[in-house]
Amino acid sequence: MPRVSHFDIPADDPQRAQKFYKKVFGWKFEKWDGPMDYWMATTGTKEPGINGGLSKRIPGQMGMVNTIDVPSVDEFTKKIIKNGGQLIVPKMAIPKIGWFAQCMDTELNVFGIIEKDEKAE
Repeated sequence: MPRVSHFDIPADDPQRAQKFYKKVFGWKFEKWDGPMDYWMATTGTKEPGINGGLSKRIPGQMGMVNTIDVPSVDEFTKKIIKNGGQLIVPKMAIPKIGWFAQCMDTELNVFGIIEKDEKAE
């Protein structure tokens, strides 16, 4: 069954946001070695939960976005649309991570889906 595996925090000032989450929750941030400015967030090591990331806010981007692991972005995009959802950002490669798309549910909530594939480019 697909599960939420990652969250993204958009920030107007990524350094300020990192400072906030570090001081309030003790989260750790590490710069991602990828094609965009992105910081991986570690939220714990022993407790149940997920880790996430933080990046500069894209104009118009609202709050946090959860990403759900799926076996096939293509298959789940079709299921989302068939059941009244929308495709917001078409399938794209996140190099060496997998295939990602951003969608919207019937209640206008935005979420991501990701198909893990280290060969994605």
